[in-house]
Amino acid sequence: MFSVTALGEVLIDFTDHGVSANGQKLFERNPGGAPANVLVALQKLGHKTAFIGKVGTDMHGEFLRQTIAENGVNCDGLVSDPNFFTTLAFVALDDKGDRSFSFARKPGADTQLKPEDLPKDVIAESKVFHVGSLSLTDEPARSATLEALKLAEAAGCVMSYDPNYRDSLWPSAEAASKQMRSLIPYMDLVKISAEECPMVTDFTEPADAAKALLDAGVSVVVVTLDADGAFVATKDGSELVHSFRVDAVDTTGAGDSFWGGFLCAFCESEKKPSEITLEDAVSFARFGNGVASLCVRTRGAIPAMPEREAVEALLKEQA
Repeated sequence: MFSVTALGEVLIDFTDHGVSANGQKLFERNPGGAPANVLVALQKLGHKTAFIGKVGTDMHGEFLRQTIAENGVNCDGLVSDPNFFTTLAFVALDDKGDRSFSFARKPGADTQLKPEDLPKDVIAESKVFHVGSLSLTDEPARSATLEALKLAEAAGCVMSYDPNYRDSLWPSAEAASKQMRSLIPYMDLVKISAEECPMVTDFTEPADAAKALLDAGVSVVVVTLDADGAFVATKDGSELVHSFRVDAVDTTGAGDSFWGGFLCAFCESEKKPSEITLEDAVSFARFGNGVASLCVRTRGAIPAMPEREAVEALLKEQA
């Protein structure tokens, strides 16, 4: 049984790494992709996970398969396709460690996952099924995502969603909003950023957006607020969970590491989504904040996911 199975993109983050001796910008190859980042975070925290997606049969695809497998993630659902190149993202960092993206994905292998590629047995053996929205940008991955959600729902999986909006990958903000909203009816647990509030609801304020999602049937909503922490909401009410203050080196994967920590705590609660109280959600978010605060101290996403012992030590120190 897998604690969490995720479908979506695994890709290379070429991260800004200074300049060469002759003044040219250097980029460091880091494995990433939001759904894969979440799974590696969970594996480091002691949970069994599985990934569903597609890479090319190129040096980057082979590197990504090796990397996530070495981190313990089940790769039975990771397809290698010789017809498409592995998706690449070039990540520039400002002096605060914040990112801007440029993608090589026209098309990238991750957009070419087909419904017939889905490992139905893996989905059926999962407690939580997690997706983002980047698999909705193009066909056939959009159809594969919707088919996977139907299979997961039929299998009784808890449904988890982090839209992870990247404007350059969509034809328009309106198209992105339509597709991102289309998954809400399936979902039990939803994490969005403050920027994504108006994309997935009709509201800009986190509290209003969270209420709209709860009214739509979501059991637990989390709005991440960068350095300010996370706003959590359940049927019992809402609360801001403050982050741990750190000097960030690289915020790539911060939200994914947070959600990996949140899902870890959720799985260990052994509660159904509808049973999660506000006190539970605050506790889950605090654990997620601990994971994220350690992640951003190191470059990259997957390489920066912390071990459980480090997270528990930090939480004990901050208690």
